[in-house]
Amino acid sequence: MNIKVIVITFEPLNSVTFPVGDAAMNFPYYVDEERHLYRYYGMLKARFWDLWGPRTWLIYLRLLLKGRKILKSQSDIDQRGGDVLIDPLGMVRYHHIGTGPGDRPDSKIICKLVENSS
Repeated sequence: MNIKVIVITFEPLNSVTFPVGDAAMNFPYYVDEERHLYRYYGMLKARFWDLWGPRTWLIYLRLLLKGRKILKSQSDIDQRGGDVLIDPLGMVRYHHIGTGPGDRPDSKIICKLVENSS
C-alpha cells in the first residue's frame, strides 16, 4: 500500500528493541529524547489505572498464552504511545493516543484509511 512507517522513541538507540514475534522491526526510527513530538501530539503521561487496569492484564494474559515473554520495561512506562497517520501532503489523517499498553488501533482501520485517502 506504499506506506512508510517511522518509529519514534524517546530512548537512546542503543537501548531500543522492538520485538515482533521472533523478528525485530526493520523500520527507520527517530529518537525524540526531549519528547517534543509526544507533547505536540498530546501523548502525555498515562494514569495508573490506564497502565495497570483490566485491559492491560488481558493483553498480557493473551501474550503469555501465545508463549510470549513479558519483558521488563527499561524506560518510562508512564509515557503514552500512539499512532499518527500523515499523508504525503503532510495532513494528519488519523491520530490515536493510547490509554495504556493494551490500547493499539487495529491495523485494518489504518489500512482502510490509507485506501480511502488514495
